[in-house]
Amino acid sequence: MSVQTGQAAPQFTLTSSDLKDVSLVDFKGKKIVVHFFPLAFTGVCTTQLCTMRDSFGYYDGLNAQILGISVDSPFTLAKFKEENSYQFPLLSDFNKDVSSAYGALYAEFAFGMKGVSKRAAFVIDEDQNIIYAEVLDNAGDLPDFDAIAQKVK
Repeated sequence: MSVQTGQAAPQFTLTSSDLKDVSLVDFKGKKIVVHFFPLAFTGVCTTQLCTMRDSFGYYDGLNAQILGISVDSPFTLAKFKEENSYQFPLLSDFNKDVSSAYGALYAEFAFGMKGVSKRAAFVIDEDQNIIYAEVLDNAGDLPDFDAIAQKVK
C-alpha cells in the first residue's frame, strides 16, 4: 500500500546519477516533488520527466525541489539525464527499498520484469509530510501535473 497524504514521508538516501548520496532530509525546509518512473529511455517515462524539466523554472521559483527515482542504475540514469538535459537529480533505487516504502513498486511488469518502480508522484511539504500522493497502476498513464503544481503553490 502506498503512503497517504498526512503521513510522514519515508526517509531515504539514494545514489544520484552523479554518484553522490542524496537524502530526503537534505531538502528539509523546501517542498519536494518526487517522481517515480519505471525505466529510463522509455516513451512515457521520458514524457513524464521532460514535462517536469520544462516546468523546472516554475518549481524552482516556488522553493521546490524535483527528484526523479527509478530502479535503473546510476550509470543508466546519468546517460538519461545527459541526453534529456534534466536539471534535477535522478536517483537510483536499484535495491527497490524506496519504491517499496512508498508503495510504488510493480511486483510484475512488462516483458517478465519484476520489481520495477510504478509511475507515481508525491509532494512533500517543508516538514517532510506527504501532501499529495498519486500511484498509477497503468504505466501508460501520466501523473496529474496540474494537481501537483497546485499542491506546491
